[in-house]
Amino acid sequence: MPFAPLKNDTFLRACRRQATDHTPVWLMRQAGRYLPEYVATRAKAGSFMGLATNVDFATEVTLQPLERFPLDAAILFSDILTVPDAMGLGLSFEAGEGPRFARPVRDEAAVAALAVPDLERLRYVFDAVASIRRALAGRVPLIGFSGSPWTLACYMVEGAGSSDYRLVKSMLYGRPDLMHRILAVNADAVAAYLNAQIDAGAQAVMVFDSWGGVLADGAFQDFSLAYTARVLAQLKRHGPDGQDVPRVVFTKGGGLWLAEMGALDCEVLGLDWTVNLGAARAQVGEHGPRAKALQGNLDPNVLFAPPERIETEARKVLDSFGVPHTDAASPGPAHIFNLGHGISQFTPPEHVAALVGAVHAHSRALRAAQAGR
Repeated sequence: MPFAPLKNDTFLRACRRQATDHTPVWLMRQAGRYLPEYVATRAKAGSFMGLATNVDFATEVTLQPLERFPLDAAILFSDILTVPDAMGLGLSFEAGEGPRFARPVRDEAAVAALAVPDLERLRYVFDAVASIRRALAGRVPLIGFSGSPWTLACYMVEGAGSSDYRLVKSMLYGRPDLMHRILAVNADAVAAYLNAQIDAGAQAVMVFDSWGGVLADGAFQDFSLAYTARVLAQLKRHGPDGQDVPRVVFTKGGGLWLAEMGALDCEVLGLDWTVNLGAARAQVGEHGPRAKALQGNLDPNVLFAPPERIETEARKVLDSFGVPHTDAASPGPAHIFNLGHGISQFTPPEHVAALVGAVHAHSRALRAAQAGR
């Protein structure tokens, strides 16, 4: 069924490097445990996967932050590990422990058995995308997402989160042939997964390379960047409504390789808080056919400071990007405000309100000052 026309397209315009009247803002993990209403919904669902696999619950929690804050985009409520779960690895979430796989991929036989999953096993995700688009009623765009091939491989081999990545790096260095096989399957699975989200109504898609920054130089290019590029090359460029679908790539710890990431075939690069936005703009966000919009990059822990300090730090991030692009006739440097990683579950919601208000107010003031010159 057709979806309602978009009322606030500021996020998508920024992705396209078009002038906007304010800097759009959304937050990674904005639907989550820092909101008491999320905690209540999860309790009703009984478990994290009970929440993620129920279309009504996933729709409800995706919209919860938009009821509190005037955010400029919604992001699908799901998890990056749904794809390897659909491969049959047995995903579960233990209270206080995070995700865990019952059948990690650690030997030649397990690697050989991997295949792009039947997307019908992920039908609940695509149904949630369509449901959320309808519920948004054009309020803001909906972002779909997946983990990167490398980040998924970390969880698949380690079997859970890791502090040292010993198992996955042992395979990478000792049996690179096996690692390349995992990553190739993952890349093709992620591309198919994101394309199905686009078909269901996602208006932008994001690849989370959460653990790319743990790799050595050289290994990052071969085992992370190359497979992110393989995903991007397969993605649909337009949704069912004929509108273009911007692609966002975020590598935590990826600042060292910003120039190489600038060559990726995507529209937006997400940056963590270790990167100077102005320097990134000069390097990859200013000129040329491959120039990127930039997304980020407030340290999430700023949100534990008093509201007046949060507002000051938000202004610093906006100022570090530099003079906003205001020429409606041509593309130019563009910034999407976000955190440098996901929001902490301990963040006071009223601090998020202070942040969003500061971003909107100061970014409008910057444009007004530019217009007055």
